[in-house]
Amino acid sequence: MKKRTALLKRLESWLLGHLRRIPMTLLSILIGLACGALVWAVLDQVQPKALRSIFDEELQTRLEQQARETLIRFENYVAAHTSTTRLLANHRSLSSYLDPIYWSDLEESDPTVYFSPPPWLPATSLWRSLVEPGKILLIDRQGRTREVYNLDLRLLPPELLKVDRRFLTESRVQAFLTTLEGRPYLLISEVAEDGTGTNMGYLMMVVPLDSEFLLASQQGVSSSGVLVGLFDADEQRFLSSSDSRVVPAGSRIEQVSRNFVVTAQSFFQYEGSVLNMQFATLVPRSALEETQQRVEGVERRQRLVAATTFISVFTLVFYLLSERLNRILRRISLFSRRALGRRQPAIERGNQIYLLEDWIKQFIGNVLTAREEMRREHETELKQSEAIKQAILEAALDPIITIDRKGKIIEFNSTAEKEFGYRRDDVIGILFPSLIIRAEDNPKFNRMLKRLETDASLERGEIRGEMSALRADTTQFPVEVAIKPIQLPLKEVFTIYVRDITSRRRAEEMIVSLAKFPTESPSPILRVNRPGVIIYANPASAPLLAYWECAQGQKLPLYWRNRVVNAFNSGSDWESEVIVGEHIYSLLVTPVVELNYVNIYGRDITEVRRAEIEARQHQQELVHVSRLSTMGEMATGLAHELNQPLSAIANYASGCVRRLPAEMEGADDLKFALGQISGQAERAGEIIRRLRRLVGKQLPVRSEADMNNLIREVCTFVEFEARKTGVIVEQELTAGRLPVRVDVVQIEQVLLNLIRNALEALQEVPEKRRSLVVRSGYQESGEVRVDVVDTGSGIKKEAARNLFTPFFTTKASGMGMGLVISQTIAKDHGGKIEVDPTVSVGSHFCLTLPAYENLEDKQ
Repeated sequence: MKKRTALLKRLESWLLGHLRRIPMTLLSILIGLACGALVWAVLDQVQPKALRSIFDEELQTRLEQQARETLIRFENYVAAHTSTTRLLANHRSLSSYLDPIYWSDLEESDPTVYFSPPPWLPATSLWRSLVEPGKILLIDRQGRTREVYNLDLRLLPPELLKVDRRFLTESRVQAFLTTLEGRPYLLISEVAEDGTGTNMGYLMMVVPLDSEFLLASQQGVSSSGVLVGLFDADEQRFLSSSDSRVVPAGSRIEQVSRNFVVTAQSFFQYEGSVLNMQFATLVPRSALEETQQRVEGVERRQRLVAATTFISVFTLVFYLLSERLNRILRRISLFSRRALGRRQPAIERGNQIYLLEDWIKQFIGNVLTAREEMRREHETELKQSEAIKQAILEAALDPIITIDRKGKIIEFNSTAEKEFGYRRDDVIGILFPSLIIRAEDNPKFNRMLKRLETDASLERGEIRGEMSALRADTTQFPVEVAIKPIQLPLKEVFTIYVRDITSRRRAEEMIVSLAKFPTESPSPILRVNRPGVIIYANPASAPLLAYWECAQGQKLPLYWRNRVVNAFNSGSDWESEVIVGEHIYSLLVTPVVELNYVNIYGRDITEVRRAEIEARQHQQELVHVSRLSTMGEMATGLAHELNQPLSAIANYASGCVRRLPAEMEGADDLKFALGQISGQAERAGEIIRRLRRLVGKQLPVRSEADMNNLIREVCTFVEFEARKTGVIVEQELTAGRLPVRVDVVQIEQVLLNLIRNALEALQEVPEKRRSLVVRSGYQESGEVRVDVVDTGSGIKKEAARNLFTPFFTTKASGMGMGLVISQTIAKDHGGKIEVDPTVSVGSHFCLTLPAYENLEDKQ
């Protein structure tokens, strides 16, 4: 061990001996080279990584910005198509075209295809310069495509022959993204109305989202190889791109990512779309790698320049320092001979630092006295400075301001500069309260400062308070101010810590708001502990508490206490329903096992249950309608089968009359009887033919008819029912014709409903009081009028208000649709059905229709 120590000392002595002989200039060059190499090594490890990180962050920012810009251009282009669709749907060309058109719901036909501008679109110069759609469709209200303007000469996808209701809008123009036959499409629909404002269907613009569309959406922008595309986020494959040669449809995203940086963005304004489609921006990786290589080359050159500059500056500084030391040593040597009377080391060759060290060892004893005097002189100033700096460092994250006893600012840290917007040099010497504290809070601050000076019992010798502070831009914000005194040797100062409590105030307000949430809830919310005691119930829980006959702080009934215990034991939710008066509540019991209580959440489901009951009733009524439809079809078949034997009976009766000898005894009586047989058979056949017309399916055809004849024909329909009821239908018809242009079957149905309703009402009164009159004539305004007056049970006031409401009926077996359908038919013919509320006995219904001559005069 001793030998090793001796060897180390000899080695150290040898090194120091050689270092003394090396000139300082040469030593500075060697040290500069070593430091330069060290700087190069450090920069080579740190700078490329930092530069690469900055480059990656900047690249990501630029990619995201470019992606947002391409998406905005795409959405603007889609908006142009949407606006054009609205323009075409609301143009007078379409409404004028739809005026005479009637699309039957039962009509099934192929759509009409146009390859040149159709008559229902305006001139193409108004809109073709804005958009490039593939097809424009006219769709009826059932979603069937009626007419097609084929611009791209492609076949119409089968999905668009019968358009899904999801792609049709009833209120405003709306765009949808979807795929048809594996290709992405943009579907834009708008309601189409005729000149009277009647909803006739929809106008739909079908735009294929192909390369041409995507390329057109980015017009006027320098691409630099940047592509855009649409891809299916679920299958991770591209549906289309702006350059199908580079990125063909069906390409997997992992394949494309090898040559491009893909930035995907979701569509937020097409909530109704049924496809998880995303918009992608593709930037070539080759361009990014080339840019990165250029940046790394610049970085290497800068690093080399930095290292070379460091070595040169370091060497130059050491050279100048060595020359300066030589001059200093000469002056010190001369000064020491004069002042101390001793000769200092001769300055010859070698390292000036070591020579200076030898001189200092001899000179240091002579300067100890002077150093002691200087220490005493600066000790007071150092204590003051250190005390202030120590106070500032205690709370460096908050603004720290030091003031004197008069309140003037003597220190203002950097955090305070950032928080309040003042420069330190500008606020030194200004009164702190008038500059920082709001005027209304100045008295409070002064009281805090005075109390700190007079009250020695304050904990930790500081005082705190909340008030409002002012920034340089006059904005106010809440702060907590802490004042702490600092006693210096010659004076007392105060350090003020200012903390922004805006976030704390906001959190407190949020806590208060959340605490009020159960109280403000319109639904019942209760909290019950394990023994079943109600520890909280909001105001909406009052009906439940009344139902349970308990209050907050009391126990639930035994059944519900058992349910609470079961919920604790199972650890799962339990749901039940209770009927409280006229309301039905759904109660959800949710256990919070770790806190030893359950929450009971109530929801009033009265309307939901009522709606379910009504839905079941409507379903039963629809089943009844289906049965009636089936009966109608059966009646048509029976009418067809009965018509043939009735024809045979009439023919046989006529033949018997012809073959009966005239001289036969009683021949006249037989001829009369056979004539009656033939006449009644023909009459039965006519009734059956009318029945077939009434219940048979046929297109609505309007023709001129005499209203009196329609009344007579309908009265024959109900002749059997009238005799069965014991009523004679009195027909008080006007002399002459009452010409109307109507659908005969529909108007007969209206008259039949009114007369049958009257017959049913008459069954509720004694037979002696039964009377039914059907009158016809003209009104003063020239319209044809038909009155159906009966002496039945009449109509109650509350029922009169709902006579024409769907599914409203006062009959046990009724559906409530007869008068509704009749009123719809009457209005469709330009007329109406009214009820006279002034009659005291029975009911009085009036049907009015435009007279045919009046319509011709108006035209």
